[in-house]
Amino acid sequence: MGERDIMSYDVAIVGAGPAGLACALRLRQLQPERTVCVIEKAASLGAHSISGAVLDPIALDALLPDWRAAPPPACVPVLRDEFRFLTERGSYRLPTPPQQRNHGNFIVSLSQLVPWLGAKAEAAGVDVFTGFAAASTLIDAAGTVTGVRLGDVGRMRDGSEGANFALGAEIHAPVTVLAEGCRGSLAKQLIARYRLDANRSPPTFALGFKELWQLPAGRAVAGLVQHTIGWPMPRDTFGGGFIYHLDQNRVYVGLVVGLDYRDPMFAPFEAFRRFRNHPATRALLEGGEPLAYGARAIAAGGAQALPCMEMPGALLIGDAAGTLDAARIKGIHQAMRSGMLAAQHLAAHDSVAGFDAAWRASPGGRALQAVRNIKPGFKRGLWWGLANAALETALGGHTPWTLQHAANDGTLRRLDQQAPDTAAADPSPLPEGTLPPRDRTAAVYLASTSHDEQQPVHLHVADTSVCAEQCAREYGNPCTRFCPAAVYEILTDDAGKRRLQINAANCVHCKACDIKDPYRLITWTTPEGGSGPNYQNL
Repeated sequence: MGERDIMSYDVAIVGAGPAGLACALRLRQLQPERTVCVIEKAASLGAHSISGAVLDPIALDALLPDWRAAPPPACVPVLRDEFRFLTERGSYRLPTPPQQRNHGNFIVSLSQLVPWLGAKAEAAGVDVFTGFAAASTLIDAAGTVTGVRLGDVGRMRDGSEGANFALGAEIHAPVTVLAEGCRGSLAKQLIARYRLDANRSPPTFALGFKELWQLPAGRAVAGLVQHTIGWPMPRDTFGGGFIYHLDQNRVYVGLVVGLDYRDPMFAPFEAFRRFRNHPATRALLEGGEPLAYGARAIAAGGAQALPCMEMPGALLIGDAAGTLDAARIKGIHQAMRSGMLAAQHLAAHDSVAGFDAAWRASPGGRALQAVRNIKPGFKRGLWWGLANAALETALGGHTPWTLQHAANDGTLRRLDQQAPDTAAADPSPLPEGTLPPRDRTAAVYLASTSHDEQQPVHLHVADTSVCAEQCAREYGNPCTRFCPAAVYEILTDDAGKRRLQINAANCVHCKACDIKDPYRLITWTTPEGGSGPNYQNL
């Protein structure tokens, strides 16, 4: 094997999201002599970044106190909250839960916040590399993480020739920070290798859908935040809808679906279509135009599922660990908090040791502990979950128990276990003139996703014969329903033989397949750097 290109830094950060960039910027603020790089698989900063997103500015205020003088694009102050219960045809106003009151918060575009934050980091001297997929971690004979190996060719954001790397280049660093976001491929491997999840509850996840719509003049109410529960979610499934009103007659419309759902025939994307076509939502959107679409898994496990966030030579921060506050439906400020705390810990101690305890004792860690029982309470149904949430809120999370999660790849019932009255995936026909996009293929077009057709498939299925026969018989091939991008298809040839087809070019990097597959056969790996969705305003 020939010599590899090697670059060395004091700290290497994998993932240019809010956690990674906040960590990098805070390190340079505290120790300007320290060399820091951030490696990002997207072709440009923010291209793979998607969130609801209502921002609690507490972390941004601490990191950049004067940010309001020149805020990021698409930053609208929240003026009013609404919380509603939906039936199939109706909508009923409910009191807004305390955790979802958004006075002082901002509706933002994460795909625009990230490049804005990245520019601040670069101005502080951080080297930011886009178009690089970190394919594996480097681990020495003593078991210490010493950096990462890149999967393909990329370049520094300023295009400088000295920053070009050849295939398999390595970045060496005494400290590696994993900030890949939810279900990061390297974080997943390291959690297993170092048993960071020992004695923890299984992690639990949700799948979030989001679209940006341009509405007719006068339709949107800038600063209005609307959340819904109830229809179209099955009775035993956690989730709800959201509509966030931006300026310029634009709105974000989305649905969050708990990936611990049990019905193998349930189809999350179709549930999202139904939410868009509910009479209340349809009245808002009709006559408008969908501009963008995306989907992403959400780490909703909270305090009891949070793995140990330190290991020899490396740290986990942000959604790579699972710092999102599911009760508040907010992760950006928590991700930034964890990244900033990691920087402060490294500056003070020059070691990763003790960071896990520091996070759990911090305001961010304590916030997760206080709401730890709210999300798992919904596994007994909506009304039990709401009652439990009220109790936990009233007691400030000081109940003497901790509810546990179920592993999302083990919650599906087999087809022969389905009760006759279980909600079907398609309980009633959609109305004539259904709002676009009408199917997942059309939605993927709005995600502007792009993968070179000749690149190796980044979705690995260990045994496709299970898909064609056993899974079809036992679960009805749920991958064809839980994937939000029509990646998985079961085709039948003229002889009646079934086979799995993987349309990897459609992938929006949501990671749902890596989470929900009941046989644990699907592994999501990083594709070539720069591939994937191209989110501009989500």
